[in-house]
Amino acid sequence: MKVLIAGGSGFIGTLLATKLLEQQHQVWALTRKGNKARLAPGVVPVAWDGRSTTGWLDVFEQMDGVVNLTGATIGAWPWTPGRKEMFYQSRVQAGKTMLQAFTEAKTRPSVLIQGSGVGFYGFRDTEPVTEQTESGTDFQARLAVDWEASSAGVAGLGVRRAVIRSAVVLHPREGILPLMGLPTRLFFGGRLGRGNQGFPWIHWVDEICAIQFLLENEQMYGVFNLSAPELVSSEQFLAGLAAEFKKPYWFHVPEFLLKLGLGEMSVMLLEGQYAHPERLLQAGFEFRYPYLQNALTALFSPLPG
Repeated sequence: MKVLIAGGSGFIGTLLATKLLEQQHQVWALTRKGNKARLAPGVVPVAWDGRSTTGWLDVFEQMDGVVNLTGATIGAWPWTPGRKEMFYQSRVQAGKTMLQAFTEAKTRPSVLIQGSGVGFYGFRDTEPVTEQTESGTDFQARLAVDWEASSAGVAGLGVRRAVIRSAVVLHPREGILPLMGLPTRLFFGGRLGRGNQGFPWIHWVDEICAIQFLLENEQMYGVFNLSAPELVSSEQFLAGLAAEFKKPYWFHVPEFLLKLGLGEMSVMLLEGQYAHPERLLQAGFEFRYPYLQNALTALFSPLPG
């Protein structure tokens, strides 16, 4: 396949591009940095501004599939009004531009993989959520709703569209895991807030394989939770990290301290969802790392040799 990745220089985009190239696919990446972008070796950079189709529509028309992962990292602190607007525009405007490309193209790619997140479901107690669960009403939920809606019009053009609501992607050097593991490594591992909030997670290998699975299988369309089958709480996750590092798990950070230090962004640690990958499992996708402790062991085990 010829695949175009918007957000191809990001954490997930780079891993996906590398995997696709290993499978003998051809990969292009839309990037605001053009030839200066740091991309996986073998990826062809394509300049865009995220707001118009000028300069890249001819490349777009040659593609078999498109993966839209564009979006400023929501883990950036603090959540000022300006930064929240950046989160919004980097996702929603880019999605609208992608829809514009599909509309204008003389020859259209046959599939669009649209990025999203399990934050779509909002704050949940211990209630598991599936792809059929309604959206929440908080900032992250509203952001995900509008992000997904930004490219929804491609379905009316006859394009197969799969929406990936991703959980926290675990990688030993990228994403949020190194930061979350630091207190545990320093002997300050312990519960955050009440501890029973859901912590949806997925090993990076399963994240990439799931995206490729949806990209290549023509019968796959609609919404998919990209999260591991084992549902765990925040406390179970952090205790699992402590066990993997062979460090104590004793420290408790109360809610008010996290809210004081992080402001609105504290919800990322104090709230969560128990997201179940119902549709992926029904489709026959096989997780390489369905269980947390096995996933953590694989992530932090030294490479052979």
